[in-house]
Amino acid sequence: MPELPDVAVYIESLGRRILGARLLKVRLLNPFLLRTAMPPIASAEGKKVLGLRRIGKRIVLELEGDLFLVIHLMIAGRLQWESNRKGLAVLEFDAGKLTLTEAGTKRRASLHLVQDEAALKALDPGGIDVFAAALRTFREALTRENHTVKRALTNPHLFSGIGNAYSDEILHRARLSPFAQTKDLTEEEVLRLHEATKETLKRWTDRLREQTGEGFPEKVTAFREEMAVHGRYGKPCPVCGAPVQRIVYAENETNYCARCQTGGKILADRALSRLLKASWPRNIDELE
Repeated sequence: MPELPDVAVYIESLGRRILGARLLKVRLLNPFLLRTAMPPIASAEGKKVLGLRRIGKRIVLELEGDLFLVIHLMIAGRLQWESNRKGLAVLEFDAGKLTLTEAGTKRRASLHLVQDEAALKALDPGGIDVFAAALRTFREALTRENHTVKRALTNPHLFSGIGNAYSDEILHRARLSPFAQTKDLTEEEVLRLHEATKETLKRWTDRLREQTGEGFPEKVTAFREEMAVHGRYGKPCPVCGAPVQRIVYAENETNYCARCQTGGKILADRALSRLLKASWPRNIDELE
């Protein structure tokens, strides 16, 4: 799923192309993409793009007439500029063509057209912007409920724009277990996490911005070779060299370094550890 760094670069790239441009036509190629009936989607046509912004992992196009077109790419949705690929929708501007595509058969991406700021705010999950949040605000959001730190970071009602991939990278940088309970964190650990969150998201936004240049984001993925742990199961941790571990659940997995983050302890994968029982390794040193 495109997260804060990816969405930020999408918005910057779109801004260079469609800010001030006029939306001529909205072609819906899948009827399930549009999740709103009023105002009618045709009312967006002919309107000029006045601004772009991010709400969580959503991309917002502000149009004339106090209208807002909101795109949520979910897991497999992507944006293509001046592409002939078949998609779920095509937004035709006087400056060019934007296509929304979605890989796979599950249709999760969505498009909303809403009228006025109040309706737009209703789509905001309410998570804090970590770049603007002081340590106190960050701590309050983190400890509002007692969850694992991984779950807290990826909760859109607590933190804006962080998902599975970058939460792994953040926790590795902060040297914290993904299973650590938020209300058990020390002041020093909260501070470390606050700094790691901002540093990781900024570093990756800068890196993706540099890679994109004046072009349009072409390879938006949750798995990047330069990542420290996410999607790198079995590969060496760039800090200590120990093999990266993983916990698989539902459609996601958590990646971490046992030596850097859990004091060497290998966290139990529910399915695999139950299968292996006594043979399940308890410590990273048992694997070496």
